[in-house]
Amino acid sequence: MASVSRLAKRKDAGRWPRMSSTFWAVVLLTALLLLYCGQLAAGTCEIVTLDRDSSQPRRTIARQTARCACKKGQIAGTTRARPACVDAGIVRKKQWCEMVPCLEDEGCDLLVNKSGWTCTQPGGRVKTTTVS
Repeated sequence: MASVSRLAKRKDAGRWPRMSSTFWAVVLLTALLLLYCGQLAAGTCEIVTLDRDSSQPRRTIARQTARCACKKGQIAGTTRARPACVDAGIVRKKQWCEMVPCLEDEGCDLLVNKSGWTCTQPGGRVKTTTVS
């Protein structure tokens, strides 16, 4: 019984350890950062993977995967050679050049079967993009 009465007399018995306010601020900021980094803002995209294959001479095949958080009526697409949320009607009609996929100084042309588009640079270099 003596040991129980000795604990009862201690002022800090039964209390949680005290942590500084800095510690709790760091814990809170870390939790908020983890929540924020896991989600994209509405109407934005980010590149998740990018693979390049240059095994063939004078030809580079690039594949990229993007993660998008598009607003209602939008779908993942390409604007100015970057992933972006575009009007879903463009994709439905396969009018790819309406989403302005090429850079400013490049010309856009639809492929004959509407399976993609080409971006032609002033020097004559052509970049072809197909949609799978």
